[in-house]
Amino acid sequence: MAQVFIIGAAGKVGRHLVEQLATRGHRAVALHRRPEQADALAALGGTPVQGDLTHTDAQALAAQMAGSEVVVFSAGAGGAGIELTNAIDGAGLELAVQATRHAGIKRFLLVSAFPEAGRGKAMGDGFENYMAVKKRADVYLAASDLDWVILRPGTLTDAAGRRRVQAGLAIAYGEVPRADVAATLVALVERPQLTHRIIELTEGEQPIDAALQQLPA
Repeated sequence: MAQVFIIGAAGKVGRHLVEQLATRGHRAVALHRRPEQADALAALGGTPVQGDLTHTDAQALAAQMAGSEVVVFSAGAGGAGIELTNAIDGAGLELAVQATRHAGIKRFLLVSAFPEAGRGKAMGDGFENYMAVKKRADVYLAASDLDWVILRPGTLTDAAGRRRVQAGLAIAYGEVPRADVAATLVALVERPQLTHRIIELTEGEQPIDAALQQLPA
């Protein structure tokens, strides 16, 4: 069983991930920003660790990661504005990669954005900035020496997870429950041989393990 350090553990995907990892017997170390989030994360089976990506450095974050074998980055500004998006989705991801390397951890899973998100809609400058920042984050991670996987889910929903998805290097755009994004991350934690892949993900009809098994080697 693995110790997994989750950045963005208090988010909607992050909370599902904490609970699902704990259910599978993994140790979910749950980084959260606000003190009042600790009890809820502990109730889900996580080990809460307080920290703020915008007020830390790589060495301090690496110390909090100590003992972990996998880092999952699912943090995001959540539409809170361009400045915060740049600080969390952009600079925060770069800081997390640097900290992971300082901590001697190799495995890094990033929840990114589907390339077609918002296409054909009047989403505004904030969303355009968000997509540009996400792309730069993908590029930064892919250029690192970590054993990375970039997961690009479609439109996230709060529907009940079915553990059935469509996953591929390039697939048609669609929706996916947050619970199934988390379940896919758990499957990636448990499949360390799958590395250096960008995986697009939507709801579908294949069990998650089968969908990942069919990805090109």
